[in-house]
Amino acid sequence: MPIALPLVHVLPHGEAATYAEWFACLAEPVRVRLLHAVATSPKGTTVGALTAVLGTSQSTTSHHLRKLADVGFVRLRREGTATIVTVNEACCAGLPHAADAVMGLLAPHPCCPDDVPGDVTVRALEPGDWSAVRRIYGEGIATGLATFETTVPSRATLDAKWLPGHRWVAEAEGEVVGWTAAAPTSTRDCYAGVAETSVYVAGTHRGRGVGKALLHKQVTAADADGIWTLQSSIFTQNRTSIALHHRAGYRTVGIRERIAQVDGTWHDTVLIERRSPTG
Repeated sequence: MPIALPLVHVLPHGEAATYAEWFACLAEPVRVRLLHAVATSPKGTTVGALTAVLGTSQSTTSHHLRKLADVGFVRLRREGTATIVTVNEACCAGLPHAADAVMGLLAPHPCCPDDVPGDVTVRALEPGDWSAVRRIYGEGIATGLATFETTVPSRATLDAKWLPGHRWVAEAEGEVVGWTAAAPTSTRDCYAGVAETSVYVAGTHRGRGVGKALLHKQVTAADADGIWTLQSSIFTQNRTSIALHHRAGYRTVGIRERIAQVDGTWHDTVLIERRSPTG
């Protein structure tokens, strides 16, 4: 029987040609150094200043700047007898985008986790669930990899923080074994559809698909309710949680280095986000 292989996503020829031109331009170390020098000069700089900093001849500097200008990395303008060089701000976003596109990070993401366990039920949080929710929160704190919180927030604090229609618990065999909730990231109207999410699973039920079931409910409910972006920060060491979120359509935005401490130890976090396909 032939093996069914997954479909291969191919980058369109036009995009590939454009990105190849950008990368080819930066294959020369002098141009990389020039682009860095210009990008870190907020008000621009001159050809003469760049020549002095790099220790190249003015003709060499001008030659490489023209190459950078040809593909749109920098802009050149005359002011009297001087040539002012400024970075093209669009390339600050365009170049990382190109790298993400080539590496497949912009390919279509899954909607939500598949193979959700059949013996786990996810439902809206009810008043009687708060003690279990706070207990599971405490178990997460005890791992040292779930949150920067050192004590479990009060019910009143969580109730005021979480969006009313986006707080869920997972039940297995009649017991609350996990929860997920979303909180607004801002009170400004323009960010009304952006929420920060949390997912916690009881220590006795980790690795049994509870997190999958919670994330499935979390993202489908958010999509249905018009929440266009979900985001979360996860400890870099918590690879299980990062992988689980990727299966729910989240993507890694970046690493926040030494963002906060736990017991005197600095930690990095991975900033992830999920954009609704309907938003």
